[in-house]
Amino acid sequence: MIRTVTVVPAVLAENKLEYRKQIERINNFARRVHIDISDGAFAPATTVDISNVWWPKEWKADMHLMAKRPSENLDIILKLKPSLCILHAEAEEDLLPVFATLKQAEIRTGVAILPSTYPGLVKQYIDAVDHVLIFAGQLGVQGSPADMMQMEKIPIVRSMRPELEIGWDGGANIATMRALAHADLDVINVGSALSKVENPAEVYHELVSEIDKNGVLI
Repeated sequence: MIRTVTVVPAVLAENKLEYRKQIERINNFARRVHIDISDGAFAPATTVDISNVWWPKEWKADMHLMAKRPSENLDIILKLKPSLCILHAEAEEDLLPVFATLKQAEIRTGVAILPSTYPGLVKQYIDAVDHVLIFAGQLGVQGSPADMMQMEKIPIVRSMRPELEIGWDGGANIATMRALAHADLDVINVGSALSKVENPAEVYHELVSEIDKNGVLI
């Protein structure tokens, strides 16, 4: 099966002002966005509070919630109604009831898997969701290098759910994009490669152009 790979800008901001700046920087080209929210406990960093999150109405928003107990934010998530809500398999509560509530509200569900987590150990979550996020960076930090060994999880997840949407989070940039694009992924989230450059739109289109290239970068 030939898959379409989508490059998705990621937003990770410490406060309301920084969040608005990041949204405005990608507004002229982004149509799907990955929004990182951390509770400061599951991940060491604390991001803008989920109550201050918003996005342009024409966007599809993937909300990535790095929280020990995501159910405590369920009311706000239901009000925001993102296109996709991604929770961590390593959270300190049973995620199945949370996924069920999200699905009832017609919000697509996703589970994120940290580098130390083997997919087979969280099969109950993979069977229940629409999206699996393979996390290969550092929680709550943009600009960390990619752990490319995490690519080994892609065929494992694909064998469990062939039609599942699989995403990647961590270290996606011009140097790694081609390898990631040919690794049977559906979504590649890009953080610092866009947030820390002068012209994010230009870099975004360069990253997208890498998807169709073959061969090895020299």
